[in-house]
Amino acid sequence: MEQQSWFELIPQEDLIKWRRYFHQHPELSFKETATSKKITEILESFGHVEVTHPTSTSVLGTITGNYPGKKILLRADIDGLPVAEETGLSFSSHNDGVMQACGHDTHTAILLATTQVLTQLRSKLHGTVQVIFQHAEEQVPGGAKEVVASGLLHDLDGVIGLHIMTGLKTGSINIVDDGPVSTGADAFEVTIQGRGSHGSMPQEGVDPITVGTEIVNQLHTITSRFTPPKDLNVVTVGKFNAGTAVNVLPDTAIFGGTVRTVDESTRQAIADRIKKIIKNTCDTYGATYKLDYQFAYAAVQNDALLAQLVKKSALKVLPKEMVPEGAMMSGSEDFSAYGKVAPLCFFLLGGGTAEEGYPYSNHSPKFIINEAALINGVKTEVASVLELLKE
Repeated sequence: MEQQSWFELIPQEDLIKWRRYFHQHPELSFKETATSKKITEILESFGHVEVTHPTSTSVLGTITGNYPGKKILLRADIDGLPVAEETGLSFSSHNDGVMQACGHDTHTAILLATTQVLTQLRSKLHGTVQVIFQHAEEQVPGGAKEVVASGLLHDLDGVIGLHIMTGLKTGSINIVDDGPVSTGADAFEVTIQGRGSHGSMPQEGVDPITVGTEIVNQLHTITSRFTPPKDLNVVTVGKFNAGTAVNVLPDTAIFGGTVRTVDESTRQAIADRIKKIIKNTCDTYGATYKLDYQFAYAAVQNDALLAQLVKKSALKVLPKEMVPEGAMMSGSEDFSAYGKVAPLCFFLLGGGTAEEGYPYSNHSPKFIINEAALINGVKTEVASVLELLKE
């Protein structure tokens, strides 16, 4: 760990103030109008930041260094969740039924502080820094895909993002050196169209409940009997709705679930398998069906060289014990979409463990993080940019 001269440039009071403001004023995915307006105002107050809007509720800032060189993008997501807050914090949500329950308020504050520091260090930068405050991470199809589709991201040498997580030591920087950081997440919903009949005369109908349960049972064999044991994947059916009376066979049954994978070829193979199971089973029983299959978020894959650079940078500004070996998280992230334009490094920032007094996980209505973690996120982001854009 080295003491850096730029540490004193980190706006520690504003870092916490910004975090609490965005925590108090959460907005749902694709509706982050006031949030993006506030971010724009703060960025413009720094000076030396060119501000554009890839979408109506996302904000892209650009800092041009004094010398030509590489180009790096840093990302923070900004949307909240449809969760009624139960934290009891003095700065709890002012918007009923909406909460920053996944820490996006901290991501936003960290990136704002990082941006302010970098504007003051631009005379040392050999290249360009872009910062994207991205909308709608929490809702498929995800805001990252729209930002990439805007065409405003080009000639990038890397994209760096972070996510705060409880269950990890406060302020720790957890980096996977290479390969998958998260699972991919896809979703499906199936409507089975049968033919209703009286419960005493099932032969007169086509029972969609029988068809649907047969399909569900077969879906549960995909992981155990269709994919290689080394390929991490999970197929889960989370809802099944059919019927209104015990003595009536209904016309329809509706069920849906999720598919989580790491390998892209396995992802495609499972989707194909699900479609075949549904079609073949419906054909067997004489039912028809409608399938809505959404390829949502692919797995985030860390680039080895960029991940090593970020880890090296973190070790320069933090004690060694604060930069442990990272592990893949089972959740999913639309950050993977940026892999279409550049190599990625996504890391987890420890928000506090249960032993430290932070027992509630992300998405809980009681989710609380230790604000002392935030400064380490800023240090790691700034150090990584300086390392990448040095002469």
